[in-house]
Amino acid sequence: MPAGDGLALHAAGLDAARAGPLLEIGSWCGTSAVYLGDAAEQAGTVLFCVDHHHGSEENQAGWEHHDPTLVDPRTGRIDTLPAFRRTIADAGLEATVIAVVGESTLVAAHWQTRLGMVFIDGGHGRAPAHADYDAWAPLVAAGGLLAIHDVFEDRAAGGRPPYEVWCRAVESGRFEPIAEAGYGSLRILRRLDTPC
Repeated sequence: MPAGDGLALHAAGLDAARAGPLLEIGSWCGTSAVYLGDAAEQAGTVLFCVDHHHGSEENQAGWEHHDPTLVDPRTGRIDTLPAFRRTIADAGLEATVIAVVGESTLVAAHWQTRLGMVFIDGGHGRAPAHADYDAWAPLVAAGGLLAIHDVFEDRAAGGRPPYEVWCRAVESGRFEPIAEAGYGSLRILRRLDTPC
């Protein structure tokens, strides 16, 4: 996560914490969790980090963002949970950041707490990106924030699904873009109506 995006995410987290706890989808090794976790700690709330920790499609062997050092030699699968835990421990955020290990949509199906912020940065393929939006956007509290990472209007700059999700949120009439929050590829919207 670029520093500009991270600082914007931190500021948004401070704002959103007034409406409830924070939640991110897709933690990888914990960089964004440090920005959001610090905001949660300052605001006196918590950050839930939902990730299965086996990487998205672009992180698998043979793909652009594959890191072989994150492969568990016993299973042959990516396992970012140890790196995530080290990052959170090194940042002194273990009392604030709560790892929720599992598939995003499965966790959402059993989630009961309204959230001050949902940050979508999980799988960037069409199916997982839209599924994360469908599962979690209804759980954003009124006045809370929905943040989406890797939103690129220009196809040449990056994948389309996060941009498509951004467009869906805007077109829903339930979220209003926060104009000044467009740092890099991070986009932030505020929930306007009462949650469904």
